[in-house]
Amino acid sequence: MKKRYFKSTIAIVAMMLVFSACKKDFLELTPKGTALEDNFYRNETEVMQGVIAVYDVMQWGTTGGYTMKMPLLSAASDDCWAGGSNASDQPNWVAYDNFNMDSRVGPQGGLWSKNFTGINRANLILSKIDKSTTLSPAFKTRVIAEAKFLRAYFYFDLVRWFGRVPLITNVLATSELYTQTQASPAQIYAQIEKDLREAYPGLPATISVAEKGRISQGAAKAQLAKVLLYQNDNAKLAEAITLFEDVNKIGNVYGYSLMPNYADIFSPANKFNSESILEIPHSNNAAWTDWGWINGGEGNVGTQFVGMDSYNGDTYSSGWGFCPVTLDLVNALKTDPRFDATIIDGKALKAAGATYNARYQNTDYFIKKYAPLKAYRSASGVAEQNWPINEIEMRLADTYLMEAEALVKAGSNPTRAKELLDAVRARVGLASVPATLDNIYNERRLELATEGHRFFDLVRTGKAVAVLGPVGFKANKSEYLPIPQTEIDVTKGIIKQNPGYN
Repeated sequence: MKKRYFKSTIAIVAMMLVFSACKKDFLELTPKGTALEDNFYRNETEVMQGVIAVYDVMQWGTTGGYTMKMPLLSAASDDCWAGGSNASDQPNWVAYDNFNMDSRVGPQGGLWSKNFTGINRANLILSKIDKSTTLSPAFKTRVIAEAKFLRAYFYFDLVRWFGRVPLITNVLATSELYTQTQASPAQIYAQIEKDLREAYPGLPATISVAEKGRISQGAAKAQLAKVLLYQNDNAKLAEAITLFEDVNKIGNVYGYSLMPNYADIFSPANKFNSESILEIPHSNNAAWTDWGWINGGEGNVGTQFVGMDSYNGDTYSSGWGFCPVTLDLVNALKTDPRFDATIIDGKALKAAGATYNARYQNTDYFIKKYAPLKAYRSASGVAEQNWPINEIEMRLADTYLMEAEALVKAGSNPTRAKELLDAVRARVGLASVPATLDNIYNERRLELATEGHRFFDLVRTGKAVAVLGPVGFKANKSEYLPIPQTEIDVTKGIIKQNPGYN
């Protein structure tokens, strides 16, 4: 892969919104320039443009380098290696892969900047809506709920990646930009819960075809339940179970159901399918061509990352050879019916006449769920920037397994826990197994492989040292990324480094 260069910002220093107009799909944006903030938000159209600008940050994958959530977290886990052309191709990825990050090396700069940009945009919209007198009550209720969901979404990523971060719920004055201290994870989680509890009553149960990509009530409830479960607090399990039950019950009002065919979940032809709860859309309609700020486009560059380098053969397009699948995951899935929908067997492709370059940490196995497909390669713009392959961040099988986990931990309704686990297994023709935590965690590993869940699952269940210790993971350090040195420097030490880093 050739080196690319990107503009970066210090996250707490507020970025100006880039206002955009809606096209056919909700999150397809066409930059229209900037307007003076005081003269904007005059009506529902302008407020909606601001809300879309908050959503837009969810799509970003190249702030401060390449920081696409799905492949980056797969590389941090035991699902994949970092890959690339060599160990210095993307040193931030390699550092995360072997847990050798420091305050300047690692993916932390981009992740910090991205999420605080989203939070800043959400805070700005909320401040403007509060003062607006021209919005209809229904519109105002919905956009406030969306902004609060999105603020909670960005903070959930921050607290899982960094632990202690500044808690900012209002637009900062210039004099406040460099004086923000870090809140504890408990304080961050309390704000996330508050935002999500306030958000979901104001959201619609279902989303129209024209608005796919907007948040539904079911997505907000599922996100709140996930946040409660991830805190490992038994006192929060009852609320999580209630929320999961609402989302997971047969005939739920949100329209969720398991896709009959596992492989169909990930087909770009099935965007926003019945199993999808939280999905980040990507398109090639913008035909983006600017490597200087690729976040301005709508494509999924993560797809380009995980493809086979210089591939020549059927079905797939060429990629950059990142995230080769580990043999550990290959062996775990080799007798599982989900293998063919999850992993590309490069040796089998070569045997059929295909060719590709073996790159750094090559195993001859590659991610299939988000692989670059010839049929979806953009014919305009720079194709590598314009993959129209969505990211499914939460889906029904995931929430089935999280509810089963919560039920087992709470010692509540073992029959339902087993039904939920069995439903995920039966979809791919697997027999029933007891609903133990170990079986549920193993099912999560296989069902959700390479979808970006594994690393945080290992951390929150206390298994990270045993599984990732041999490749460098250290207890009481590697659970979190280092705080970016730029944040420590610009605040003159008010922002403190995480333990174990220098």
